Amino acid sequence: MEFGPHLMLAALEGAVTAAVLALMAAGLSLVFGVMRVVNVAHGEFYMLGAVLAFVVAGMAGGGAPGFVAALVAVPLIVAALAVAADRAVLRRLSYDPERTIVATIGILYILQQLALMGYGPDARPVAPPFNHRIALPWIDWGAGGPVLTWPWGLSITSYKLFVIGAAATVLAGLWLLMTRTRIGLVMRATQLDRETAQTFGIPVGRVYALVFGLGAGLAALAGVLIVPIQQAHYLMGGDALLLSFIVVIIGGLGSLPGTLIAAVLIGLSDGIISVFFSPTLAKIIATLLVALVLVFRPQGLMGKPAR
Repeated sequence: MEFGPHLMLAALEGAVTAAVLALMAAGLSLVFGVMRVVNVAHGEFYMLGAVLAFVVAGMAGGGAPGFVAALVAVPLIVAALAVAADRAVLRRLSYDPERTIVATIGILYILQQLALMGYGPDARPVAPPFNHRIALPWIDWGAGGPVLTWPWGLSITSYKLFVIGAAATVLAGLWLLMTRTRIGLVMRATQLDRETAQTFGIPVGRVYALVFGLGAGLAALAGVLIVPIQQAHYLMGGDALLLSFIVVIIGGLGSLPGTLIAAVLIGLSDGIISVFFSPTLAKIIATLLVALVLVFRPQGLMGKPAR
């Protein structure tokens, strides 16, 4: 395969990574933006999404019905679990930034060990509901002008296209929720000034529980979508958490548009560099980008500077 089609194939793989990463990082950014809580356990909610997808899909009989059941039920289950964790732990700490970091580290290890005991150490796949291979065209320039060709190996599966479309749909819905609904208005008011929001009768505790559950649900949804491509494993949350933090820092803490832009940049670069060089080099370059952003633009691409 020539360089052009090879680059297109790498970019499509990167787009799948970017779609899943955008979902997960959006949840992390939302939690920090509204609650000012750095959720170190966010990667484990992603892991739970993948692990529970395997369990729920198996209970529902597998195949397309099993996957659809997992796609609907698992984010709700994980969101409810996150709400319970917020009520039982974070709320009792008054959402203090330092103490909540330690608390979410504890939640991380509890969820990880529960998954190990209940699910086991083996990586297990979930069959995609559909997985047709779609050949992609390429335009070559011949003696008589542009010629449409079909290079061997230039293709993508229908499920990967579904992942990209599903992530885009959910993120568009999240944007509409935050900007066009009363719930979004309440969240933004709480984000701007917690004390003033309480003065005006906004139930800040319920808002925080809702936000924490929504962020965890987005991470779990990302886990459900990725598990037919990557197998579910009880340790899979670590790398996803690292990439999510990289995206949120580059995009700007609490900035949803910045997070989406950074997710696309990191996802595409990760896909292209991993195909042409190595996945390790992709992670090294992403980490160097974080260092440069912290030095030259600490607030991120679209974050607001501290006052």
